[in-house]
Amino acid sequence: MLLRVSGLQKSYSVPVLTDFDFELRSGEVHALVGSNGAGKSTFARILSGLTQPDGGQMLRDGSPYAPKSKGEAEASGTVMVLQELNVIGTLSVAENLFLNRLPHRAGWISGGNLRRLATEALARVGLKKLEPDMPAGELGVAHQQLIEIAGALSRNCKVLILDEPTAALTDPEINQLFENVKQLQRQGVGIIYVSHRMEELRRIANRITVMRDGRRISTHDNASVTPAELVREMVGHDLPTRPPARQKNIGAPALEVRNLASGERVKDVSFSVRSGEILGIAGLIGSGRTETLRAIFGADAETQGEVLVRGNLMNIRRPDDAVRAGIALVPEDRKQHGLLLPKSVRFNSTLATLDQHANRAGWLDEDAEEKTTSELGAKMKLRCGSNAQPVAELSGGNQQKVVMARWLARDCDILLFDEPTRGIDAAAKDLIWELLRELASAGKAVVMVSSELPELLSLCDRLLVMCEGRISAEFTPDEWSPEKVTQAAFAQHLQKTSIAS
Repeated sequence: MLLRVSGLQKSYSVPVLTDFDFELRSGEVHALVGSNGAGKSTFARILSGLTQPDGGQMLRDGSPYAPKSKGEAEASGTVMVLQELNVIGTLSVAENLFLNRLPHRAGWISGGNLRRLATEALARVGLKKLEPDMPAGELGVAHQQLIEIAGALSRNCKVLILDEPTAALTDPEINQLFENVKQLQRQGVGIIYVSHRMEELRRIANRITVMRDGRRISTHDNASVTPAELVREMVGHDLPTRPPARQKNIGAPALEVRNLASGERVKDVSFSVRSGEILGIAGLIGSGRTETLRAIFGADAETQGEVLVRGNLMNIRRPDDAVRAGIALVPEDRKQHGLLLPKSVRFNSTLATLDQHANRAGWLDEDAEEKTTSELGAKMKLRCGSNAQPVAELSGGNQQKVVMARWLARDCDILLFDEPTRGIDAAAKDLIWELLRELASAGKAVVMVSSELPELLSLCDRLLVMCEGRISAEFTPDEWSPEKVTQAAFAQHLQKTSIAS
């Protein structure tokens, strides 16, 4: 047995892992599933030396295994790709790939060797055209995720931990990743695959372990279990039947964007979204989806064009201008752009409504903040020890709920959601989908970016497709199909190929 874990324990303000057992074989993909807060990421962090357990035993190839740091774990052959990115934006792509193992000669870094190794590593994940010397901070979340994966694949590892590796990726990148995973399996590498995407598990996993409340509930051979059975074990009961489609009452345009441009990623984008409408935006990695939402919200300096709210031209230069105009943004990267991690659940949930929680003397009313936070937490089914718990201690899914709760408290009329269900379990995904429907039914204008095409097709009233910074197509429900959307996402690429030939 490559890895055997028994009786693993870990607590913060509440228990996170309790008597957890797990086994991994050489050449196996062993999937780990569970609701947000089940303990999956904590277990992965313990294996990779980022977190120390409170008790239990771990064996690697029959010998005691207890890494005290990430470097110690990697030296022993255990490599992890975190769900939350660890890219250093001020360093180059190449430097991020080989940060702890830069090629050198006589104490000097060999730039030529570094670029060559980086180019080879990037090619493995389909990024052979990416410039190794460019600052990693200039890339979007999806490209940064692929850099993390490329760095892991370039190591000589025995155990590879992939924590939601495809959350920001589109189908071509996922297919490339799976080919790399199969190659590692043939080399005898054991792979722990953490994911909420059931369709991926059917394709890639040999065995699946279900976690709930920090415990191992069951382990199945992939061929012997259905997605419905896995979900039932994850949440402890069947999911409620999804309600019928909402009655749509779409009104006048709430948000209009005219000739929007931002840097090299957004080029002459124009569209509108009406009150009561859910507008989806699809596209490949790097198509400009995220940058479009950030430009509307005033998050990037190099923005040109017009943004109108209910027919009135807005001067949005910074995010606070957008908030005053009634616009909210739930960002793709919640840790870097959405949360103050050391601060409490209460602080983060009420950050956008400080003026509403001040007393007559101008001081914050902590009782009022606590009441608002508790009400929002109940609505979002937030799992935390208390409202005073630091957000950094919550699972990724519960952190996402805190970001969304903040804007529910603000009651903005226009809501921009960038990958709102990224890294979210099945039950939480249903909750967020229903929340989006409720917001639209209440007359809010909702714009939603997602890499999951079925999600967009099931939720949206209209769908825009972006390609290389421009809108390449627009579809209504009676017009779209997965094939048409995919073709539109590749439109500029296909045109260039046709011209070149």
